[in-house]
Amino acid sequence: MTTTTATRDKQGRFTGSKASRGGGNLGMVAGAVAGGAALGILAMFGRKAAVQAPTALAGNWDEALVVEHQATLKVFDAIEATDEHNTIKRSMLLTHLKHALLKHAVEEENVIYPALREIGQREAADALTKEHGYVKQYLYELENIPNASPDWIAKVREFRADIEKHMQEEEMHLFPMLRTQLSEERNKALTATMNKEGFKVA
Repeated sequence: MTTTTATRDKQGRFTGSKASRGGGNLGMVAGAVAGGAALGILAMFGRKAAVQAPTALAGNWDEALVVEHQATLKVFDAIEATDEHNTIKRSMLLTHLKHALLKHAVEEENVIYPALREIGQREAADALTKEHGYVKQYLYELENIPNASPDWIAKVREFRADIEKHMQEEEMHLFPMLRTQLSEERNKALTATMNKEGFKVA
């Protein structure tokens, strides 16, 4: 058995340690922990990069957000293809939907909606932000309704209908208006900032 004795100076601070046989094990353990932490950080950044990649590779900020809209609707398709016997799959898909919508909301609320306010579209930006509140309400309700219940899938369909209206307003009116009112340089800056915000929560 290895024992380690720490020594202290006159102020009571640790100054070092003396270990009996096997004392080098502590250094090995510390090295392994540090190496594991480094690998964990690399894995986290790799996962974040993979999650954000479809958005980052889509092009300009508006094109990227449309790609995210389309991906969200595919999750809704997958949910609606389940039945009351697929409770585990429904739970997993709802978790996926929640994460995707959270990231999307951060990108829009922290970058795009403030840019809309800058060009004088405060009322529209505020309305969109309010609609995001209802998105959170739907997610809350879906987490609190038994997902084998007919009420659950009915709520999913109601949610989808509302979110499609929100997406349509953005894609057909507000996003094109914002993009045309900004310079190419400003659009590029907005894209970079939006991807940075998305990466934080990816």
